[in-house]
Amino acid sequence: MLHSVSVGETLAAIPLVRALRHRYPDLPITVTTMTPTGSERVQSAFGKDVQHVYLPYDLPDALNRFLNKVDPKLVLIMETELWPNLIAALHKRKIPLVIANARLSARSAAGYAKLGKFVRRLLRRITLIAAQNEEDGARFVALGAKNNQVTVTGSLKFDISVTPQLAAKAVTLRRQWAPHRPVWIATSTHEGEESVVIAAHQALLQQFPNLLLILVPRHPERFPDAINLVRQAGLSYITRSSGEVPSTSTQVVVGDTMGELMLLYGIADLAFVGGSLVERGGHNPLEAAAHAIPVLMGPHTFNFKDICARLEQASGLITVTDATTLAKEVSSLLTDADYRSFYGRHAVEVLYQNQGALQRLLQLLEPYLPPKTH
Repeated sequence: MLHSVSVGETLAAIPLVRALRHRYPDLPITVTTMTPTGSERVQSAFGKDVQHVYLPYDLPDALNRFLNKVDPKLVLIMETELWPNLIAALHKRKIPLVIANARLSARSAAGYAKLGKFVRRLLRRITLIAAQNEEDGARFVALGAKNNQVTVTGSLKFDISVTPQLAAKAVTLRRQWAPHRPVWIATSTHEGEESVVIAAHQALLQQFPNLLLILVPRHPERFPDAINLVRQAGLSYITRSSGEVPSTSTQVVVGDTMGELMLLYGIADLAFVGGSLVERGGHNPLEAAAHAIPVLMGPHTFNFKDICARLEQASGLITVTDATTLAKEVSSLLTDADYRSFYGRHAVEVLYQNQGALQRLLQLLEPYLPPKTH
């Protein structure tokens, strides 16, 4: 059984689930999430090949009924979710528990530290903590985990790739949508960010009259608001869900579908990744980097601090602060193909240089799984 609480964690879990299904084709896998969006991502990635259910709230009776029904032989929790009653129930049943892709920010560690012996007892009931980096691992140990419980595997988020099928599909879509015009994409936007992106796009249209923006809000409930903002700005738009092809006069495509982000990145010349101009901590820049395109983000990237630092140091990511700086950087990248290629190449190199966490994690899981058949 594998649990991921957020959409980002679900996306990071997809390569892991694929690898487990390939190595252990007869092993039944249950993926649990907490949100309908997470559920949709699981179903679009795997269909009926894995079972999806919602994990109940962390209440003993509900969890015991759930565990009796699912009867897991191994439980993987993605990233940071420490549910006391779930951990206690698994420990009592002697079911191994692994925190995969484990991360622990300084802020979260300080919060847990206030719980003292309680959090130490909680951590020591976990079989294995596969940390994203040395800092995360050290924080778990400082809170009371034993050294032999913690292994640094790296981040699974680096273990993504653009499949040949996806690349071919993106090339076809680019030919249909914008064969002779520049395209930029703004993804995972939150309230307060769409208006900044639209203002930047309006400024850019003065310099690049045929520029196309693909705008993809983070949450489906924001789709109508984003459409209204585009309409109020007087921009010509279509929605992805309509199935229409942009005409030469279309200025914005609102990406109001689920599970297509990797495809839409493949159409763009560069990407802005949201949740970063507002204090949401940013979203995953590596999906854009996988397409070898430059990445722009706002200053609030604490959810991806390590990844963003690596990208920025390698000249794969540019930080912007508002509509003016966003328009300025997009303009520079669109004007100079060599500059754009330089940033895109370095972004994808960071991705390649940090891959390998998936194989390291699979190796650690082997003792808790049946013999491999592949």
